[in-house]
Amino acid sequence: MSWLAGHAGIILSRTLEHLALAGISFTIALAIAVPLGVFAARRRRVGLPLIAALDAVYTIPSLALLAMLIPVLGLGFWTAVTALVAYAQIILVRNVISALESVPPWMVDAARGLGMTPLQILARVELPIGVPVAIAGARVAAVSIIAIASVAAWIDAGGLGALIFDGIERQDIRLIAAGTFGIAAIALVADAALRVLERRLTKRGAG
Repeated sequence: MSWLAGHAGIILSRTLEHLALAGISFTIALAIAVPLGVFAARRRRVGLPLIAALDAVYTIPSLALLAMLIPVLGLGFWTAVTALVAYAQIILVRNVISALESVPPWMVDAARGLGMTPLQILARVELPIGVPVAIAGARVAAVSIIAIASVAAWIDAGGLGALIFDGIERQDIRLIAAGTFGIAAIALVADAALRVLERRLTKRGAG
């Protein structure tokens, strides 16, 4: 406890950095993935190669992807964000497609029969009904981003991963444990919050 008290400042600082890194990355990834997922669901000929390309990006090891981005973007926060956003795309885009496909076709036909435009059908029918399915994918993406963000410390992007790297360098298990348990705690809280949102949206859709 005395060690934690003496290092509370740096642990809090690294935690806030990790939250910022993961939160900004998740927000940007979601903003990109939703229109990409809608486009891929509507244009299957283009959507299938798009999914394959995103899948290929996801298979690249995180350190390798960061190393590839350094010559272009340099070291630091936004390089890490770029990598995290890229990693999250395949999870989010696939789930947006699944969400749209989960909408009963008769609902879409009924909306079309009422004279709704494709954009109105998307906004008023497909997204509200499919959101609970998409949230399930968002949970996986959020946890993945939080976990992979630990590697971002390698390129001076900060976060709790810096404690792990420092602990390895100094052979200090306390630093490693602080970083590891901190990342796990953030992931658990994020997953729980999204799980609650998923349940509420599912109940609202059922009602």
